[in-house]
Amino acid sequence: MIMKRLLSLPLLLVLNGCATTSIWNDITEQQQTEEHLIANKIVQKCEQGDTSDIDSQDCEQAHSGVIPVNHPSEEVDIELQANQAVIEEAIEEPVEITDVWERVRDQLHFAIPDNRRVANQRNWYLEHPTYMQRVTKRATPFLYMIVDEIEKRDMPLELALLPIVESAFDPFAYSHGRAAGMWQFIPATGKRFGLKQGWWYDGRRDVVAATQGALDYLTYLYKMFDGNWLHALAAYNSGEGRVLRAVKHNRKKGKSTDFWHLDLPRETRAYVPKLLALADILKNTDKREDYWYPIANQPVTEVVDIGSQIDLALAAELAEMPVKELHALNPGYNRWATDPDGPHRLLLPVEKVGAFSQKLAETADDKRLNWVRHKVRSGDSLLKLAHKYHTTVDIIRDINKIKGNVIVAGDHLLVPVALKSLDSYALSQDQRIEKLQSRPHGANKLTHYVVSGDTFWDLSRKYKVSMRNLAKWNGMAPTDPLMPGKELVIWVNKVSANQTDNSIMRTLTYTVRNGDSLARIAKRFKVLVSDITKWNQLNVKKYLQPGQKLKIFVDVTRT
Repeated sequence: MIMKRLLSLPLLLVLNGCATTSIWNDITEQQQTEEHLIANKIVQKCEQGDTSDIDSQDCEQAHSGVIPVNHPSEEVDIELQANQAVIEEAIEEPVEITDVWERVRDQLHFAIPDNRRVANQRNWYLEHPTYMQRVTKRATPFLYMIVDEIEKRDMPLELALLPIVESAFDPFAYSHGRAAGMWQFIPATGKRFGLKQGWWYDGRRDVVAATQGALDYLTYLYKMFDGNWLHALAAYNSGEGRVLRAVKHNRKKGKSTDFWHLDLPRETRAYVPKLLALADILKNTDKREDYWYPIANQPVTEVVDIGSQIDLALAAELAEMPVKELHALNPGYNRWATDPDGPHRLLLPVEKVGAFSQKLAETADDKRLNWVRHKVRSGDSLLKLAHKYHTTVDIIRDINKIKGNVIVAGDHLLVPVALKSLDSYALSQDQRIEKLQSRPHGANKLTHYVVSGDTFWDLSRKYKVSMRNLAKWNGMAPTDPLMPGKELVIWVNKVSANQTDNSIMRTLTYTVRNGDSLARIAKRFKVLVSDITKWNQLNVKKYLQPGQKLKIFVDVTRT
């Protein structure tokens, strides 16, 4: 039996090679289907006037056919200068095009149909010049690089406008369908096109990597749809399987198979017209400066090979720039340092590259991270230490040559730690989520620590909040898996069934004493036992421990 299994392995590998694309397509389409279902639910609620748990901007976007995208971080203005060396080389041959948008405009070639779908999208953009200015300004550090890459591949320059439709040019953007980054890759498609996703790093938010991945994907789709860019763009949004089926259905019925006659999801029907409307505005609007923030047609950033992991605060210090600005240029890094397993690169302002490279060369590899010498105590574990020092079990294990998970009390371990307080890494994933979770969305904040078996659906029913809001408050999508131990915040206006409109609620922390019980504490503060267990996620079958801290919501009008 074992021999038969071994003999079948090469055949299995061959079959896997042939089936890989099909499997990826199925996974991608499943995730994209979930995304479109979420969008449809938002639209339905907006049309029915049920907007109690939906932002007005979400409704406006949903009506225009776009899944609302969240922007979890504030705008970061980065001082960027054009590459003087490039400018000096071009002195003898003056650069006629000084703005990248002009460079794009001069190479647009898609035919713009005169139809209602394009007109509606064009009117929306024209009616929101402030939005256009804000979005196109975000493109400043990245647009030259994106346009350069599109030109190298001899692809349509209309694709340089796609990040406006996808993410409003925000590399930190995420949607309720699990899409992330400037090019809005869902996890499966990101992996399919080489975008690494892990604890330290998410290539979907790395503008350099994601741009390569997006253009690879679009090239693949363009070939799949026999050179039809509108079909390729529709498939980028909703999945190639969906568009292929729509084309096949129309062909079978004897109908036109062009994009405008395909039966596609609402968002996809608006997605392509949005891109065409933007191209039309750029090409034909007289007062372009009202909509397109001017961006110098010169490289303003440069990729630097750093060779190994480095603390982002140290890298910012070497580059003589704020950590927030460095992280804004390198949004793929989730934590306080780059990924130990790569990529080993940073995107820097061109004027910072020379000094940074020199200082980096003078910095020994073991000085690129800050270290602590931790003495193992009883009760310590690798997982506990990883949480404490904001690193991973694998890192601690590798550095200290540990096999397995056993550590011995009294031993000393070397652990890499952040150079500065975590607040200094404002754009790291943890800090972005913490800031998002602390943003008030109700009168009272509850905390729930995920346990095995929890789902957004079950928790939304338990706490009587919408599933979509629960996910949004925690920087997640409703389809995201919940990992045990993850902290979720829940915002509610009413924390107890006994609470009335006249109640004045205050929060206190109670320390359990010897002899205390849930019933005794509930009676003392005139609250329900069921409320205490919900507020503190308690197991009623387990005894309270002296010294244990409990969160209590007290109605001061009753005490």
